[in-house]
Amino acid sequence: MNTKNKILSREEINKKLVRLAWQIYEHNVDESEIFLVGIKGRGEIISSELSIILNEISSFKINLGVITLNKDEPSLNEISTNFDSINCTNKIVILIDDVLNSGKTLMYANSSFLNIKLKKLSNLVLVNRTHTCFPVKADYIGFSLATTLQEYITVVLDGVEQGVYLS
Repeated sequence: MNTKNKILSREEINKKLVRLAWQIYEHNVDESEIFLVGIKGRGEIISSELSIILNEISSFKINLGVITLNKDEPSLNEISTNFDSINCTNKIVILIDDVLNSGKTLMYANSSFLNIKLKKLSNLVLVNRTHTCFPVKADYIGFSLATTLQEYITVVLDGVEQGVYLS
């Protein structure tokens, strides 16, 4: 029988997002503009929520972007973005996803920026499982959780069952 344990409520997620926004602000306080780029789906939702908080606490011009890729087989499909990458030149870009599991999704998403001269590229995740198989790390982490390889993290950001679950 597969059971789910709620490890973060929506209220706790919101507190993590506020803390992450302050960390982004503190690490980039001298910047006038940043790009929050969410990975399509939950990364996109998290980046949108972070932009709202950052607008309240900072004077950054915040640009939102989305990267779309096949999370299961990113090498088989083209990676697309909804923004003109030339606008990121010499800017701060923060790539955002919900869970850092193996690191494969973030590695392929980061590859979208290899041919752009950025000022800085950082990764932000709501949950870090600490089981990376690829040379990717998160610079901003909402919640770090050592799990077994058989366990699974589910993030629900809408509806009545909002939260982070371990199964």
